[in-house]
Amino acid sequence: MSRQNRPYLFHDTTTSVCTTCLRPAEGKVLLKDGQAVLEKWCPAHGFERVLLADDADWYRLAREVYVKAPELPQRFATRMEHGCPYDCGLCPDHMQHSCVTVLEVTDHCNLRCPVCYAGSGPERLTHRPLEVVERMLDAVVASEGEPDVVQLSGGEPTLHPQFFEILDAARARPIRHLMVNTNGLRIAGEPAFVERLAGYGRGLEVYLQLDSLLEGPLRTLRGADLREVHHRALAALEAHGISTTLVMTLARGVNDGEVGDVIRHALAFRCVRGVTLQPVQHAGRTEGAAREAERLTVSGVRRLVAEQSGLFTPADLVPVPCNPDTLAMGYALKLGGEVTPLTRHLAPADLLAGPRNTIVFERDPALRERLFALFATNHSPDGQARKLSDLLCCLPRVEAPGLSYENVFRVLIVQFMDAANLDVRALKKSCVHMVQPDGRMIPFETYNLFHRDGRAALLATIQAELRQAAAARRAGGRVE
Repeated sequence: MSRQNRPYLFHDTTTSVCTTCLRPAEGKVLLKDGQAVLEKWCPAHGFERVLLADDADWYRLAREVYVKAPELPQRFATRMEHGCPYDCGLCPDHMQHSCVTVLEVTDHCNLRCPVCYAGSGPERLTHRPLEVVERMLDAVVASEGEPDVVQLSGGEPTLHPQFFEILDAARARPIRHLMVNTNGLRIAGEPAFVERLAGYGRGLEVYLQLDSLLEGPLRTLRGADLREVHHRALAALEAHGISTTLVMTLARGVNDGEVGDVIRHALAFRCVRGVTLQPVQHAGRTEGAAREAERLTVSGVRRLVAEQSGLFTPADLVPVPCNPDTLAMGYALKLGGEVTPLTRHLAPADLLAGPRNTIVFERDPALRERLFALFATNHSPDGQARKLSDLLCCLPRVEAPGLSYENVFRVLIVQFMDAANLDVRALKKSCVHMVQPDGRMIPFETYNLFHRDGRAALLATIQAELRQAAAARRAGGRVE
Protein backbone atom coordinates (compact mmCIF):
# COMPACT_ATOMS: atom_id res chain seq x y z
CA MET A 1 0.00 0.00 0.00
CA SER A 2 1.48 3.37 -1.05
CA ARG A 3 1.62 6.15 1.50
CA GLN A 4 0.11 9.55 0.76
CA ASN A 5 2.39 12.58 0.97
CA ARG A 6 1.32 15.83 2.57
CA PRO A 7 0.92 18.64 -0.02
CA TYR A 8 3.68 20.80 1.45
CA LEU A 9 7.29 20.74 2.63
CA PHE A 10 7.76 20.82 6.39
CA HIS A 11 10.52 23.37 6.96
CA ASP A 12 10.85 23.97 10.71
CA THR A 13 9.16 24.36 14.07
CA THR A 14 8.78 27.57 16.04
CA THR A 15 6.71 29.23 18.73
CA SER A 16 4.20 32.01 18.23
CA VAL A 17 1.26 33.43 20.18
CA CYS A 18 -2.44 32.91 19.74
CA THR A 19 -3.92 35.92 17.98
CA THR A 20 -6.99 35.74 20.24
CA CYS A 21 -5.50 35.30 23.73
CA LEU A 22 -1.75 36.01 23.19
CA ARG A 23 -0.83 32.81 25.04
CA PRO A 24 1.97 30.61 23.64
CA ALA A 25 1.08 28.70 20.48
CA GLU A 26 3.10 25.89 18.97
CA GLY A 27 3.94 26.57 15.35
CA LYS A 28 5.46 25.01 12.27
CA VAL A 29 6.71 26.61 9.08
CA LEU A 30 5.46 25.03 5.87
CA LEU A 31 6.56 25.66 2.29
CA LYS A 32 3.60 25.28 -0.05
CA ASP A 33 2.72 26.62 -3.51
CA GLY A 34 5.84 28.78 -3.55
CA GLN A 35 5.05 30.43 -0.22
CA ALA A 36 6.18 30.11 3.39
CA VAL A 37 3.33 29.91 5.91
CA LEU A 38 3.15 29.65 9.68
CA GLU A 39 0.61 27.17 11.02
CA LYS A 40 0.07 27.42 14.76
CA TRP A 41 -2.19 25.87 17.35
CA CYS A 42 -3.69 27.18 20.59
CA PRO A 43 -5.40 24.66 22.91
CA ALA A 44 -8.22 27.13 23.55
CA HIS A 45 -8.71 28.68 20.10
CA GLY A 46 -7.49 26.11 17.61
CA PHE A 47 -5.46 26.43 14.41
CA GLU A 48 -4.38 29.54 12.54
CA ARG A 49 -2.45 29.85 9.32
CA VAL A 50 -0.64 33.06 8.36
CA LEU A 51 1.61 34.06 5.47
CA LEU A 52 5.29 34.59 6.33
CA ALA A 53 6.63 35.10 2.80
CA ASP A 54 4.96 34.98 -0.59
CA ASP A 55 8.25 33.70 -2.03
CA ALA A 56 9.54 30.48 -0.47
CA ASP A 57 12.93 30.84 -2.18
CA TRP A 58 13.38 34.28 -0.58
CA TYR A 59 12.39 32.86 2.80
CA ARG A 60 14.99 30.12 2.56
CA LEU A 61 17.63 32.55 1.30
CA ALA A 62 17.04 34.77 4.33
CA ARG A 63 16.98 31.92 6.84
CA GLU A 64 19.79 29.81 5.41
CA VAL A 65 22.27 32.17 3.71
CA TYR A 66 22.11 35.71 5.16
CA VAL A 67 22.68 34.74 8.78
CA LYS A 68 25.47 35.90 11.07
CA ALA A 69 26.48 35.14 14.62
CA PRO A 70 24.50 37.28 17.10
CA GLU A 71 26.03 40.44 18.51
CA LEU A 72 24.92 41.02 22.09
CA PRO A 73 24.24 44.17 24.09
CA GLN A 74 26.63 45.25 26.81
CA ARG A 75 24.11 44.35 29.50
CA PHE A 76 20.82 42.50 29.98
CA ALA A 77 18.09 44.25 31.94
CA THR A 78 15.77 41.31 32.68
CA ARG A 79 16.23 37.64 33.50
CA MET A 80 14.79 34.56 31.84
CA GLU A 81 11.73 33.39 33.76
CA HIS A 82 8.63 32.98 31.59
CA GLY A 83 10.15 32.40 28.17
CA CYS A 84 10.05 34.48 24.99
CA PRO A 85 8.12 36.72 24.32
CA TYR A 86 7.17 37.33 27.97
CA ASP A 87 10.60 38.25 29.45
CA CYS A 88 11.49 41.22 27.21
CA GLY A 89 13.90 43.74 28.48
CA LEU A 90 16.40 42.42 26.96
CA CYS A 91 16.83 39.04 28.58
CA PRO A 92 19.89 36.75 28.05
CA ASP A 93 17.86 34.64 25.61
CA HIS A 94 17.68 37.52 23.13
CA MET A 95 20.04 37.08 20.19
CA GLN A 96 20.66 40.65 18.99
CA HIS A 97 21.62 44.03 20.37
CA SER A 98 19.84 47.28 19.44
CA CYS A 99 20.65 48.41 15.92
CA VAL A 100 17.89 51.04 16.22
CA THR A 101 16.53 52.28 19.54
CA VAL A 102 13.18 54.09 19.55
CA LEU A 103 12.57 56.61 22.33
CA GLU A 104 8.99 57.85 22.60
CA VAL A 105 9.00 61.31 24.16
CA THR A 106 5.26 62.09 24.00
CA ASP A 107 1.80 60.59 23.46
CA HIS A 108 0.56 63.86 21.94
CA CYS A 109 0.09 64.23 18.19
CA ASN A 110 -1.44 66.77 15.81
CA LEU A 111 -2.90 63.94 13.72
CA ARG A 112 -5.03 60.95 14.63
CA CYS A 113 -3.87 58.40 12.06
CA PRO A 114 -6.11 55.35 11.54
CA VAL A 115 -2.99 53.15 11.26
CA CYS A 116 -1.20 54.46 14.38
CA TYR A 117 0.29 51.57 16.35
CA ALA A 118 0.73 53.86 19.38
CA GLY A 119 -2.84 55.16 19.49
CA SER A 120 -1.58 58.76 19.62
CA GLY A 121 -3.73 61.82 18.94
CA PRO A 122 -4.58 65.43 19.80
CA GLU A 123 -6.55 64.29 22.85
CA ARG A 124 -3.49 62.71 24.46
CA LEU A 125 -1.47 65.42 26.20
CA THR A 126 1.17 63.44 28.10
CA HIS A 127 4.84 64.37 27.55
CA ARG A 128 7.73 62.53 29.15
CA PRO A 129 9.68 64.90 31.43
CA LEU A 130 13.15 65.85 30.26
CA GLU A 131 14.80 64.10 33.20
CA VAL A 132 13.00 60.87 32.30
CA VAL A 133 14.10 61.20 28.66
CA GLU A 134 17.69 61.71 29.82
CA ARG A 135 17.43 58.59 31.95
CA MET A 136 16.23 56.68 28.90
CA LEU A 137 19.12 58.00 26.82
CA ASP A 138 21.51 56.85 29.55
CA ALA A 139 19.89 53.41 29.45
CA VAL A 140 20.55 53.18 25.71
CA VAL A 141 24.19 54.11 26.22
CA ALA A 142 24.52 51.58 29.07
CA SER A 143 23.15 48.87 26.80
CA GLU A 144 25.03 49.81 23.63
CA GLY A 145 28.10 51.81 24.61
CA GLU A 146 27.96 53.91 21.44
CA PRO A 147 24.42 53.41 20.10
CA ASP A 148 24.25 53.11 16.32
CA VAL A 149 20.87 54.81 15.86
CA VAL A 150 18.49 56.49 18.30
CA GLN A 151 15.13 57.57 16.92
CA LEU A 152 13.01 60.15 18.77
CA SER A 153 9.38 59.28 18.30
CA GLY A 154 5.93 59.62 19.83
CA GLY A 155 3.25 60.70 19.22
CA GLU A 156 4.71 63.58 17.34
CA PRO A 157 8.07 64.29 19.01
CA THR A 158 8.39 67.82 17.63
CA LEU A 159 5.40 68.83 19.81
CA HIS A 160 7.27 68.10 23.04
CA PRO A 161 7.65 71.46 24.84
CA GLN A 162 11.35 70.70 25.45
CA PHE A 163 12.07 69.17 22.06
CA PHE A 164 15.33 71.02 21.48
CA GLU A 165 16.53 70.33 25.02
CA ILE A 166 15.98 66.64 24.20
CA LEU A 167 18.09 67.03 21.05
CA ASP A 168 20.81 68.69 23.13
CA ALA A 169 20.71 65.84 25.65
CA ALA A 170 21.02 63.26 22.87
CA ARG A 171 23.91 65.11 21.24
CA ALA A 172 25.73 65.22 24.58
CA ARG A 173 25.90 61.42 24.53
CA PRO A 174 27.95 59.10 22.27
CA ILE A 175 25.11 58.40 19.82
CA ARG A 176 26.36 57.85 16.28
CA HIS A 177 23.17 58.87 14.49
CA LEU A 178 20.06 60.67 15.75
CA MET A 179 16.73 60.53 13.94
CA VAL A 180 13.46 62.45 14.40
CA ASN A 181 10.34 60.51 13.43
CA THR A 182 7.84 63.16 12.31
CA ASN A 183 4.72 63.80 10.24
CA GLY A 184 6.31 67.06 9.08
CA LEU A 185 3.57 69.51 10.11
CA ARG A 186 5.89 71.74 12.15
CA ILE A 187 8.59 71.51 9.51
CA ALA A 188 6.08 72.54 6.84
CA GLY A 189 4.61 75.43 8.78
CA GLU A 190 7.32 76.94 10.99
CA PRO A 191 10.42 78.31 9.22
CA ALA A 192 12.11 79.22 12.52
CA PHE A 193 11.69 75.64 13.75
CA VAL A 194 13.37 74.24 10.62
CA GLU A 195 16.21 76.74 10.82
CA ARG A 196 16.92 75.76 14.40
CA LEU A 197 16.71 72.07 13.51
CA ALA A 198 19.24 72.59 10.74
CA GLY A 199 21.68 73.91 13.31
CA TYR A 200 22.18 70.38 14.62
CA GLY A 201 23.91 69.54 11.35
CA ARG A 202 25.51 66.26 10.53
CA GLY A 203 24.41 63.18 12.42
CA LEU A 204 20.75 64.31 12.57
CA GLU A 205 18.23 62.88 10.15
CA VAL A 206 14.51 63.52 9.68
CA TYR A 207 12.42 60.37 9.32
CA LEU A 208 9.53 61.92 7.39
CA GLN A 209 6.19 60.15 7.09
CA LEU A 210 5.15 60.12 3.43
CA ASP A 211 2.78 57.28 2.59
CA SER A 212 1.39 58.50 -0.71
CA LEU A 213 1.38 61.23 -3.33
CA LEU A 214 -2.41 61.01 -3.66
CA GLU A 215 -5.28 62.35 -1.55
CA GLY A 216 -7.30 59.13 -1.21
CA PRO A 217 -4.63 56.89 0.35
CA LEU A 218 -3.52 59.71 2.66
CA ARG A 219 -7.03 60.12 4.01
CA THR A 220 -7.31 56.35 4.46
CA LEU A 221 -3.99 55.98 6.28
CA ARG A 222 -3.60 59.37 8.00
CA GLY A 223 -7.11 60.80 8.13
CA ALA A 224 -6.07 63.96 6.27
CA ASP A 225 -4.89 65.18 2.88
CA LEU A 226 -1.22 65.88 3.61
CA ARG A 227 0.01 66.52 0.08
CA GLU A 228 0.66 70.22 0.63
CA VAL A 229 2.24 69.50 4.01
CA HIS A 230 4.66 67.05 2.39
CA HIS A 231 5.45 69.51 -0.40
CA ARG A 232 6.28 72.36 1.99
CA ALA A 233 8.16 70.10 4.43
CA LEU A 234 10.42 68.66 1.73
CA ALA A 235 11.02 72.14 0.30
CA ALA A 236 12.15 73.35 3.73
CA LEU A 237 14.35 70.31 4.35
CA GLU A 238 15.91 70.69 0.91
CA ALA A 239 16.57 74.39 1.42
CA HIS A 240 18.40 73.70 4.68
CA GLY A 241 20.15 70.52 3.52
CA ILE A 242 18.73 68.40 6.34
CA SER A 243 19.24 64.69 5.70
CA THR A 244 15.87 63.00 5.28
CA THR A 245 14.41 59.53 4.87
CA LEU A 246 10.89 59.13 3.52
CA VAL A 247 8.88 56.52 5.44
CA MET A 248 6.03 54.81 3.62
CA THR A 249 3.55 52.72 5.59
CA LEU A 250 2.18 50.21 3.09
CA ALA A 251 -1.33 48.77 2.94
CA ARG A 252 -2.40 46.38 0.21
CA GLY A 253 -4.93 47.92 -2.14
CA VAL A 254 -4.38 51.38 -0.65
CA ASN A 255 -0.92 52.64 -1.61
CA ASP A 256 1.07 49.57 -2.65
CA GLY A 257 0.81 50.69 -6.27
CA GLU A 258 2.81 53.84 -5.47
CA VAL A 259 6.09 52.30 -4.30
CA GLY A 260 7.90 53.23 -7.50
CA ASP A 261 6.36 56.70 -7.59
CA VAL A 262 7.53 57.49 -4.05
CA ILE A 263 11.05 56.20 -4.76
CA ARG A 264 11.28 58.37 -7.89
CA HIS A 265 9.85 61.32 -5.94
CA ALA A 266 12.55 60.83 -3.30
CA LEU A 267 15.28 60.86 -5.94
CA ALA A 268 14.24 64.38 -6.97
CA PHE A 269 15.58 65.80 -3.67
CA ARG A 270 19.25 66.13 -2.75
CA CYS A 271 18.39 65.94 0.95
CA VAL A 272 16.57 62.60 0.71
CA ARG A 273 18.84 59.66 1.43
CA GLY A 274 16.29 56.94 0.77
CA VAL A 275 12.90 55.39 1.38
CA THR A 276 11.87 53.03 4.17
CA LEU A 277 8.91 50.77 3.36
CA GLN A 278 6.91 49.39 6.29
CA PRO A 279 3.92 47.07 5.78
CA VAL A 280 1.15 47.91 8.25
CA GLN A 281 1.68 46.26 11.62
CA HIS A 282 -1.72 45.23 12.96
CA ALA A 283 -1.33 46.79 16.38
CA GLY A 284 -2.78 49.82 18.10
CA ARG A 285 -5.71 51.16 16.06
CA THR A 286 -5.41 48.39 13.47
CA GLU A 287 -5.22 45.51 15.94
CA GLY A 288 -7.59 42.73 14.97
CA ALA A 289 -8.11 44.24 11.53
CA ALA A 290 -5.72 41.88 9.74
CA ARG A 291 -7.13 39.83 6.90
CA GLU A 292 -4.58 37.42 5.58
CA ALA A 293 -5.47 38.17 1.95
CA GLU A 294 -4.26 41.75 2.59
CA ARG A 295 -0.95 40.91 4.31
CA LEU A 296 2.20 42.32 2.73
CA THR A 297 5.49 40.53 3.41
CA VAL A 298 9.14 41.51 2.96
CA SER A 299 9.38 39.36 -0.15
CA GLY A 300 6.22 40.93 -1.58
CA VAL A 301 7.41 44.49 -0.98
CA ARG A 302 10.79 43.59 -2.50
CA ARG A 303 8.97 42.52 -5.65
CA LEU A 304 6.96 45.78 -5.72
CA VAL A 305 10.20 47.78 -5.57
CA ALA A 306 11.68 45.81 -8.46
CA GLU A 307 8.54 46.00 -10.58
CA GLN A 308 7.72 49.65 -10.02
CA SER A 309 10.93 51.59 -9.40
CA GLY A 310 12.75 51.17 -12.69
CA LEU A 311 15.94 51.30 -10.61
CA PHE A 312 16.33 48.25 -8.39
CA THR A 313 16.13 44.65 -9.55
CA PRO A 314 15.32 41.78 -7.16
CA ALA A 315 19.07 41.09 -6.92
CA ASP A 316 19.58 44.62 -5.55
CA LEU A 317 17.44 44.00 -2.45
CA VAL A 318 18.98 41.50 -0.04
CA PRO A 319 18.21 40.30 3.49
CA VAL A 320 19.86 42.27 6.29
CA PRO A 321 21.94 39.70 8.20
CA CYS A 322 21.15 40.91 11.73
CA ASN A 323 17.47 39.95 11.27
CA PRO A 324 16.93 38.59 7.75
CA ASP A 325 13.35 37.48 8.44
CA THR A 326 12.07 41.04 8.77
CA LEU A 327 14.62 43.34 7.08
CA ALA A 328 15.82 43.80 3.51
CA MET A 329 17.88 46.56 1.96
CA GLY A 330 19.23 47.91 -1.29
CA TYR A 331 21.76 50.69 -1.92
CA ALA A 332 22.71 52.89 -4.83
CA LEU A 333 25.10 55.75 -5.59
CA LYS A 334 23.80 58.99 -7.11
CA LEU A 335 26.59 60.33 -9.34
CA GLY A 336 26.34 62.82 -12.19
CA GLY A 337 22.60 62.46 -12.46
CA GLU A 338 22.85 58.68 -12.70
CA VAL A 339 21.69 56.22 -10.06
CA THR A 340 23.83 53.07 -9.84
CA PRO A 341 22.63 50.18 -7.65
CA LEU A 342 25.38 48.68 -5.53
CA THR A 343 23.96 45.72 -3.70
CA ARG A 344 23.72 43.35 -6.68
CA HIS A 345 27.52 43.31 -6.83
CA LEU A 346 27.97 42.05 -3.29
CA ALA A 347 28.00 38.32 -2.65
CA PRO A 348 26.58 37.11 0.69
CA ALA A 349 30.13 36.44 1.86
CA ASP A 350 30.93 40.15 1.49
CA LEU A 351 28.22 40.96 4.02
CA LEU A 352 28.74 38.03 6.35
CA ALA A 353 32.51 37.85 6.75
CA GLY A 354 33.08 41.07 8.66
CA PRO A 355 33.15 41.59 12.41
CA ARG A 356 29.75 43.32 12.63
CA ASN A 357 26.42 41.64 12.11
CA THR A 358 24.03 44.55 12.31
CA ILE A 359 22.66 47.00 9.80
CA VAL A 360 25.90 48.90 10.33
CA PHE A 361 28.11 46.00 9.21
CA GLU A 362 29.55 48.30 6.54
CA ARG A 363 32.32 49.48 8.88
CA ASP A 364 34.28 46.39 7.83
CA PRO A 365 37.31 47.68 5.84
CA ALA A 366 37.30 44.65 3.54
CA LEU A 367 33.74 45.41 2.47
CA ARG A 368 34.63 49.03 1.74
CA GLU A 369 37.59 47.93 -0.37
CA ARG A 370 35.34 45.55 -2.28
CA LEU A 371 32.92 48.38 -3.06
CA PHE A 372 35.63 50.72 -4.24
CA ALA A 373 37.14 48.05 -6.43
CA LEU A 374 33.76 48.04 -8.16
CA PHE A 375 32.99 51.77 -8.05
CA ALA A 376 36.28 53.65 -8.25
CA THR A 377 36.08 57.26 -9.46
CA ASN A 378 39.13 59.44 -10.04
CA HIS A 379 40.59 58.45 -6.66
CA SER A 380 42.42 55.22 -5.97
CA PRO A 381 40.35 52.48 -4.32
CA ASP A 382 42.86 52.21 -1.49
CA GLY A 383 42.72 55.92 -0.74
CA GLN A 384 38.94 55.93 -0.83
CA ALA A 385 38.68 52.85 1.35
CA ARG A 386 40.71 54.57 4.06
CA LYS A 387 38.41 57.59 4.09
CA LEU A 388 34.99 56.07 3.45
CA SER A 389 32.91 55.12 6.45
CA ASP A 390 29.43 53.73 6.84
CA LEU A 391 28.56 53.29 3.16
CA LEU A 392 26.28 50.28 3.23
CA CYS A 393 24.07 51.05 6.20
CA CYS A 394 20.54 52.06 6.94
CA LEU A 395 22.18 55.35 7.93
CA PRO A 396 25.33 55.75 5.85
CA ARG A 397 27.92 58.53 5.95
CA VAL A 398 30.37 58.97 3.11
CA GLU A 399 33.64 60.79 3.67
CA ALA A 400 35.59 60.07 0.48
CA PRO A 401 36.81 62.99 -1.67
CA GLY A 402 34.27 63.63 -4.38
CA LEU A 403 31.54 61.77 -2.53
CA SER A 404 29.21 62.84 0.25
CA TYR A 405 26.14 61.58 2.04
CA GLU A 406 24.14 63.18 -0.78
CA ASN A 407 25.50 60.51 -3.12
CA VAL A 408 23.91 57.63 -1.20
CA PHE A 409 20.38 56.36 -1.79
CA ARG A 410 18.92 53.41 0.09
CA VAL A 411 15.73 51.41 0.15
CA LEU A 412 15.01 49.61 3.41
CA ILE A 413 12.10 47.21 3.94
CA VAL A 414 11.07 46.78 7.57
CA GLN A 415 8.32 44.39 8.61
CA PHE A 416 7.19 44.59 12.22
CA MET A 417 5.50 41.33 13.19
CA ASP A 418 2.08 41.38 14.84
CA ALA A 419 0.19 38.77 16.86
CA ALA A 420 -0.73 36.81 13.73
CA ASN A 421 2.71 36.36 12.16
CA LEU A 422 4.85 36.52 15.30
CA ASP A 423 7.69 34.02 14.99
CA VAL A 424 9.80 33.70 18.13
CA ARG A 425 12.84 32.66 16.08
CA ALA A 426 12.74 36.01 14.29
CA LEU A 427 11.73 37.89 17.44
CA LYS A 428 14.87 36.71 19.25
CA LYS A 429 16.88 38.54 16.56
CA SER A 430 14.82 41.73 16.64
CA CYS A 431 17.17 44.72 16.52
CA VAL A 432 14.63 47.58 16.71
CA HIS A 433 13.96 48.18 20.39
CA MET A 434 11.85 50.51 22.52
CA VAL A 435 13.77 51.97 25.46
CA GLN A 436 11.95 52.28 28.79
CA PRO A 437 12.57 54.63 31.75
CA ASP A 438 13.53 51.63 33.90
CA GLY A 439 16.33 50.68 31.48
CA ARG A 440 14.59 47.86 29.64
CA MET A 441 15.03 47.57 25.86
CA ILE A 442 11.91 45.88 24.51
CA PRO A 443 11.60 44.63 20.90
CA PHE A 444 9.21 46.82 18.93
CA GLU A 445 6.85 43.92 18.19
CA THR A 446 6.40 42.73 21.76
CA TYR A 447 6.19 46.27 23.08
CA ASN A 448 3.06 46.87 21.01
CA LEU A 449 1.63 43.48 21.97
CA PHE A 450 2.24 43.49 25.72
CA HIS A 451 3.51 46.81 27.06
CA ARG A 452 1.38 49.64 25.68
CA ASP A 453 -1.59 51.29 27.37
CA GLY A 454 -3.76 48.83 29.25
CA ARG A 455 -1.58 45.83 28.39
CA ALA A 456 0.22 45.39 31.71
CA ALA A 457 -2.64 43.46 33.33
CA LEU A 458 -2.84 40.97 30.45
CA LEU A 459 0.90 40.38 30.51
CA ALA A 460 0.89 39.92 34.29
CA THR A 461 -1.93 37.37 33.97
CA ILE A 462 -0.06 35.37 31.33
CA GLN A 463 3.14 35.47 33.37
CA ALA A 464 1.26 34.22 36.45
CA GLU A 465 -0.21 31.35 34.42
CA LEU A 466 3.25 30.42 33.16
CA ARG A 467 4.66 30.45 36.70
CA GLN A 468 1.83 28.23 37.91
CA ALA A 469 2.36 25.81 35.04
CA ALA A 470 6.09 25.66 35.76
CA ALA A 471 5.44 25.06 39.46
CA ALA A 472 3.00 22.27 38.64
CA ARG A 473 5.54 20.58 36.38
CA ARG A 474 8.18 20.78 39.08
CA ALA A 475 5.79 19.36 41.67
CA GLY A 476 4.70 16.58 39.34
CA GLY A 477 8.27 15.53 38.73
CA ARG A 478 9.30 15.42 42.40
CA VAL A 479 10.32 12.04 43.76
CA GLU A 480 9.04 11.45 47.29
